[in-house]
Amino acid sequence: MPYLEDPGPGRGSVPARAAFTSDAPALSLNGTWRFRLSPGLAAAPAGIEGDDFDDSAWDELPVPSLWQLHGHGRPAYTNVRYPFPVDPPHVPSDNPTGDHRLRFDLPADWPAGSALLRFDGIDSCGRIWLNGTELGVTRGSRLPAEFEVGPLLRPHGNVLAVRVHQWSAGSYLEDQDMWWLSGIFRGVTLLARPDGGIGDYWVRADYDHTTGLGTVQVETGPDVVLDIPELEIAGHPAGEPLALPVEPWTAETPRLYDGILSTVAERVPVRIGFRTVSIEDGQLKVNGRRLLLRGVNRHEHDPRTGRVVSPETALADVLLMKRHNVNAVRTSHYPPDPAFLELCDTHGLWVIDECDLETHGFEPLGWAGNPSSDPIWADAYLDRMRRTVERDKNRPSVILWSLGNESHTGENLARMADWVRHRDPTRPIHYEGDHECAYVDVHSRMYATHEEVERIGRREDDNARRRDLPFVLCEYGHAMGNGPGGLLEYRELFERYPNCQGGFVWEWIDHGLAADEHFAYGGDFGEPIHDGNFVIDGLLFPDRTPSPSLAEFAKIIEPVRISAGASGIVVRNHHDFVTTAHLTFTWTLEDEGITVAQGVLDVPSVPSGQSVSVPLPVLPATGGESWLTVSAALASATAWAPAGHVVGWGQLPVSAAPAAAPLPPRGPVFRTGGRLVLGAGAFDPATGVLTSLGEHAVHGPRLDVWRATTDNDRGTFAGRPDADQWREAGLHRMQHRVIAVDADGEELVVRTRVAPPALPSGLLADYTWTAFDDRLRLRVAVTPDGEFPGTLPRLGLTMAVPGAFGAAEWFGGGPGEAYPDSRQAARIGRFSRSVDGLQTPYVFPQENGNRTAVRWARLTAPDGHGIQVDGDPVFDFTARRWTAAELEAARHTDDLVPGELVHLTLDVAQHGLGSASCGPGVLPRYRLVPQKTEFTLWFRAVRSR
Repeated sequence: MPYLEDPGPGRGSVPARAAFTSDAPALSLNGTWRFRLSPGLAAAPAGIEGDDFDDSAWDELPVPSLWQLHGHGRPAYTNVRYPFPVDPPHVPSDNPTGDHRLRFDLPADWPAGSALLRFDGIDSCGRIWLNGTELGVTRGSRLPAEFEVGPLLRPHGNVLAVRVHQWSAGSYLEDQDMWWLSGIFRGVTLLARPDGGIGDYWVRADYDHTTGLGTVQVETGPDVVLDIPELEIAGHPAGEPLALPVEPWTAETPRLYDGILSTVAERVPVRIGFRTVSIEDGQLKVNGRRLLLRGVNRHEHDPRTGRVVSPETALADVLLMKRHNVNAVRTSHYPPDPAFLELCDTHGLWVIDECDLETHGFEPLGWAGNPSSDPIWADAYLDRMRRTVERDKNRPSVILWSLGNESHTGENLARMADWVRHRDPTRPIHYEGDHECAYVDVHSRMYATHEEVERIGRREDDNARRRDLPFVLCEYGHAMGNGPGGLLEYRELFERYPNCQGGFVWEWIDHGLAADEHFAYGGDFGEPIHDGNFVIDGLLFPDRTPSPSLAEFAKIIEPVRISAGASGIVVRNHHDFVTTAHLTFTWTLEDEGITVAQGVLDVPSVPSGQSVSVPLPVLPATGGESWLTVSAALASATAWAPAGHVVGWGQLPVSAAPAAAPLPPRGPVFRTGGRLVLGAGAFDPATGVLTSLGEHAVHGPRLDVWRATTDNDRGTFAGRPDADQWREAGLHRMQHRVIAVDADGEELVVRTRVAPPALPSGLLADYTWTAFDDRLRLRVAVTPDGEFPGTLPRLGLTMAVPGAFGAAEWFGGGPGEAYPDSRQAARIGRFSRSVDGLQTPYVFPQENGNRTAVRWARLTAPDGHGIQVDGDPVFDFTARRWTAAELEAARHTDDLVPGELVHLTLDVAQHGLGSASCGPGVLPRYRLVPQKTEFTLWFRAVRSR
């Protein structure tokens, strides 16, 4: 069988071992290599391994890299389907093949003897030669392979040749919802291996929470000693257990002890974290404490380099996670670069380390031919699991091993679990696809509804095995586009039921690839089979700018919760381990969004899982609506955030807005110059539509129920998409019929019917305008007319104002966007943004930028002139330089071309967001059902102040 189609593991490599560094010489072979891409193996040049092969006409390519991102071929994205015929283990003959060559010299002091050539990642299959001798073949793209090369090395002119194939038998095991990209994408290193050195080691460092003792024992070779200077341990035989008082490692307190493993020939630095993982009473525990996983799934991605992720970028990820209260990572769906796990050790993140395995493309075929149950793949499955565990066994952050993802079930997976359980009984086993939990230790589900999570929490499962296991949502809260909604209700379930131990939002980052003026997604590279923007589903935009969903998630999972209590302020500590002693509590009093007083709140140290009530500070009197904001911030800098970084906050209402002053006399309606004039407003006499406010030309407001649909509105996961129902109801093309314009006396009453073409249902909308000095009051009464199906996207008004009104200021919820089921991060305050700054630049444009619970909003030009809208009491608003129809039609951010007007929406209600792009739809309490509704808004022109 050709090596490309061999379903077994690769060949020629040495046994898997831990990733580590030492004082033995090492030579990075990263850099500029020669490169040639051929359309298939048959067209690839022969003899590339030879010294005399002429590669002078080849291109240059950096290593690490993925060749499609350097102009060789094109990226392709699929979520489930294989982009080649499903004929395992065979792959097409048209198989892009990238040949890589490097000439290198050894340092002058390079020692003779054994040396290993290490490849940390080759996608998907590599055949390797050094100095004309074949070393072997790699499979398992995101796993390391090492080859013995000592006898082959020469001081000068070493020739390393690597032939990489885009497709191989291994591709059937690597269908992981990501871009199909190829190359040597992780580091290449030459490692000298001294005689009598440390070939491998496993630091077993347990912690007994009842005694405070840690026990360290190292599984390694003979004659290895362990030094831990901080614990005054020197020359201890590494293989002998040693018990002593220590501080434990947790994600909240990532205490590491620096040590040295040494022989006469080699010294290996080690970082030791003492901790014990267990499952007790149906709960996942570390050091005797139940965990609540506030996690994210993380693919490795960079918008310019794909899965080539620099150390700086990996650190940026970890710091962003910590600063947004994330405490756990699932390494979907493969082991990450080992440097990322070292960062998790250092800064503190719980990790589910997942094997490089997914066969999802067999699901549309009814799982026929799935490798998980085919014996010819058994060795490959075990090899991938073995390499995962051996590489990462020394990482205290890794608390669960995951067998892989979406590979159905089968004996090969069961054998993987058996091997892990024998090799490492100290960490439980995870695999979501084992729905019966026959060979795993954790019950895991994806995108379970809130109702299902509650049934599991109540232990109402029919399966006795599942009932006795801790439950984790390995994927939930699909962060695609605007959303997800409903995260708060998940958190409430996790806190209500001890066996429900949190989960991992899908996912950390949008996988957009940098294009000229936007980020590209599936289909943008001409792929015949693709899954569009389903790869754009992260809490971060591709450039690692946090999206609004990350702020929302951070607020929902904040480890310190502050709220109003019967006798003052309640502070609840939701950390798993630590007290609040590391935090400082401050308060700010704002009067209609303006700070009038602030101070430090005296809060005693609150133990984990407990709460305390403290009295309100002495507050000055305020004249308007006022709010007290209490924040918990780091008292001292940490490795991941500066002092003053806020980890939790809460708002308490202090005083309501004062009663409205008596209204002045109403102004009359009169006709002049072909217009109806009422106070500061002029109206079209035929339609009753406002055409100017003060000296400003406007159009509207008129009833509007449409919003540019979100990915979740269009999602099919929860059944029939809301967007389909809305379109069938014609809500995107409503037409207005004026029934009457009554302009007599002191009110302008406009009666209309707003309805879609071809359908009998509609909405009766009555507008009643009244003038009071320079203000106009608008009362809107909306009544469904006929059998109105389903839900509405939104309910409110749309109007257009001059494009010069480019600055927005408001008092209400902010600073970011908010929707009914995603509004926990919005606090009441006074905020300002440019109109452009109000937009959220979702990679796939959609409804965005809604500000909620707004008391008043002002749009102004640079000279300070503009308009103000006041709620009675509150409203939601958006302001954009394009219409909802233009936003709906756009497919990339650069499709949105600013127009000459600002389009303002003023809403009494919005439909929720949900997570139906891949998860539950909008919860019933957040669904906008047509019903009789009345609301009031006030309008006035403003001048510079």
